[in-house]
Amino acid sequence: MHQDTPDTAPYAFAQPCPIRDVLDRIGDQWSLLILQALDPGTLRFSELQREIADISKQMLAKTLRSLEEDGLVKRTLYPEVPPRVEYRLTDLGRSFLVPLKQLTDWANTHHRAICEARDDYGARKDRHRSG
Repeated sequence: MHQDTPDTAPYAFAQPCPIRDVLDRIGDQWSLLILQALDPGTLRFSELQREIADISKQMLAKTLRSLEEDGLVKRTLYPEVPPRVEYRLTDLGRSFLVPLKQLTDWANTHHRAICEARDDYGARKDRHRSG
């Protein structure tokens, strides 16, 4: 068992839990949708916004910056007038599509059962309240 010394204790707390760190980032409302939208290939900002119709420009830009910071998305700026910016998945981002596809397949397969369980839970809760 490792005991923290004054020299090691700050380092231990400076490093976030890897699972929580990654899931907090990609588990937001938009990241997975953006990664899926980029699966077929490179897209411009406006194309991404059309793919994810209900995302605001500000949220799309913020989420793309986060995905770029994490190394999942590559942003390429072409010095043209007007400037052209394109986004594509990196190798790391593409590797994430494998477990993401498994997760979406699982969700699609089990969604009905989850909805039924929620309905059953709500009904039991309502009976308990009224009984």
